[in-house]
Amino acid sequence: MILKKHSDERNKFFIVITTIHDPTSAIKKFSTFSNYNIIVVGDLKTPSNWQHSHVVFFPTNKQNNIDYKIIKKLPYNHYSRKMIGYLYSIQSGAQIIVDTDDDNIPKNNWGFPKFEGPFEITDQNLGFINIYKYFSNMHIWPRGLPLDKITKPKNFSTNLKKKYSFIGVWQGLADGDPDVDAIYRLTNNTSCYFDEIGPIVLGKGTISPFNSQNTAFRKELFPLLYLPAYVTFRFTDILRGLVAQPIMWTKGYHLGFTKATVVQERNAHEFIKDFESEIPCYLYPYKIIDIVSRSIKSEYSIEDNMYQAYEALYKSGIVKKEEIELLTLWLEDISRYGKP
Repeated sequence: MILKKHSDERNKFFIVITTIHDPTSAIKKFSTFSNYNIIVVGDLKTPSNWQHSHVVFFPTNKQNNIDYKIIKKLPYNHYSRKMIGYLYSIQSGAQIIVDTDDDNIPKNNWGFPKFEGPFEITDQNLGFINIYKYFSNMHIWPRGLPLDKITKPKNFSTNLKKKYSFIGVWQGLADGDPDVDAIYRLTNNTSCYFDEIGPIVLGKGTISPFNSQNTAFRKELFPLLYLPAYVTFRFTDILRGLVAQPIMWTKGYHLGFTKATVVQERNAHEFIKDFESEIPCYLYPYKIIDIVSRSIKSEYSIEDNMYQAYEALYKSGIVKKEEIELLTLWLEDISRYGKP
């Protein structure tokens, strides 16, 4: 399956989505973006007749014919099958890969800032912060924030300084039904519309969970797109983000957040099941950052640091042996198709 060449600009930018639904409003709108290639990855529950114009679709009956090593180890009915779309984008020459979901409808101002330039940046070494407090006065927090940080006062916006920074990952927020944990939804569940303010960048050692719902990666960090496949659904992208941040710092890159550029009209969820799936998010964030930080070195490559990090997480009982096996295949595919 080969993408049609439209323009040099379009060939650089890819949006990757996975779905089990007929084409949604979000997918239909993303497909109108002339500067982006839209890649949709199906799973066993995806309608067999799924198709939409201006979209490259990978149904399950064709996925096994693709020469990616991860295919033989990727579980079905798991969000991690999105990695097929990442690899296809990388193989097709992507410079930027945007992660989003089929229920995040892009606003007319959808997009991301440049990946380097002068941005407002927090102090370093603040540990975990509640980034939602920068964009809203509501009592709201992102999925994956350690629970003991929920009631802490905002401690990072008074000393912001504009500094030329290299951004590895941009996380755009979502209005309406943003990415929060099941505890928020079970105890409050108020809709949120974030303030329309400029982006903020996190200094080294200042940490926030980030997800896969409106998120852009630069080419140099494509290996960090790896989605853990042998963990729960609600933990997979949170774990990815916690592993990624210390590794990004070793190469001088930062995580940045932007105002909401999508409106999430959330697919149906059962909150108690979400809570069960999120239990690792509540138990392990501090431990993950500590384990990853101690297992990586600035002189290692991103790929080597990833392997060392997940190997240490395996020895600590946070991930399974199968995760290491799949990660190894992912890194082999990255080496074959997209090493920057």
